[in-house]
Amino acid sequence: MALFSYKAYDSSGAKVDGQIESSDKTAVLAQLKQQGLLTTEVKDLSDTGKSVFGFSSKVSLADLEFLTAELSLLLESGVRIDRGIDIIKRTKAKPALAKLLTDISSNLKKGKSLSDSFKAHDDIFDPLYCNLIELGEASGNLSEIFDGLAKDLKFRRELQRKIISSLAYPMVIFFVCMLSIFFIFNFIIPKMAVMFNDVDSLPWYTSAMLSASEWMLQYQGLLVVGVITSIFGIITLAKKPEFVKWWQKISLKLPIMKKAIITVERIRFNSGLAMMVKAGVQIDRAIGLSAGNIKNTALKRELEIAKKKVKSGSALTPALKQTSLYPDFYISLLEVGEESGNLERVFDEIANRSRQEFESWADRMTTLLEPLMILFMGGFVGGVVVVMLMSMVSINEMGI
Repeated sequence: MALFSYKAYDSSGAKVDGQIESSDKTAVLAQLKQQGLLTTEVKDLSDTGKSVFGFSSKVSLADLEFLTAELSLLLESGVRIDRGIDIIKRTKAKPALAKLLTDISSNLKKGKSLSDSFKAHDDIFDPLYCNLIELGEASGNLSEIFDGLAKDLKFRRELQRKIISSLAYPMVIFFVCMLSIFFIFNFIIPKMAVMFNDVDSLPWYTSAMLSASEWMLQYQGLLVVGVITSIFGIITLAKKPEFVKWWQKISLKLPIMKKAIITVERIRFNSGLAMMVKAGVQIDRAIGLSAGNIKNTALKRELEIAKKKVKSGSALTPALKQTSLYPDFYISLLEVGEESGNLERVFDEIANRSRQEFESWADRMTTLLEPLMILFMGGFVGGVVVVMLMSMVSINEMGI
């Protein structure tokens, strides 16, 4: 059985759209005709696995947050989980999400548990997500589990949106700067070069400008191919585990990036810990599962060591103090939480404070990056204009 989306009109002429499972398009048309619908469009959602440019279409962070929040709401309203998944699937779920829900629904109908159905898609749902669902199934508080996961996903989505919007303006400025350079060296300077044909001795800055323009015109095709090849090369390298591991290690040594990476990883780790402790998971197991949220392999290795120490009988605070995630201030919070037995609130507080810290860092970086990009653009383009004017002045002086 495949999943199809359709658009049709009912007997009153109103528009109707939705999704339906069937063997093929012919069967879909027959089913819709029996329902008294005039079909205008039928799409096989299995054909939407790739976009126009050949890249795979996956469930986005926004889709995942939507699914989690909707499941929490439906379960809180008393709707059964299998019924809730079918309801979400029939709504405005995107093709990739609809295919995912169809597979989960199919596994549930075969008798599999919800957590096992989610674990079958480990490329979408991380171990922490699946293990929390398993705990929610055992304790009967799935609605609360999904609510906590939805809040965490919402923050991650807002953070992603904020980073993208923060980089948008500097990237536009950089793109305009590149276009300006291309236009000047391809059109303006070649026309000015005619003025210097009869001049025997040119100033060094004029010669440099004319040579740069000539080189760009001569090797422009190779330059474009080189840039495109470099971009695709970086994308290819980013998918190789060896390169990712090397970059993660190097990024922790870069002053500006180090703080941002550690702060983001602290948010991931502590938000996971807060949910796990709230669900009643033992602290050593909670550390191991929450470490699965960590993307940086070096930091993940540190937390694995901390987990082993806690499991062997060490106190929590000294074990986590030896990792790079916790500065002294957060260590003091951990000590208070461990002594008072209120670790859930402490982990949640650390995650919230780290979120504020990262947002402040992002705002500062954006505020600094924008004038730097404007300065770069103005300095480069303005420098070329100044060299052009000085060259024209030198010609007039030679003529005199």
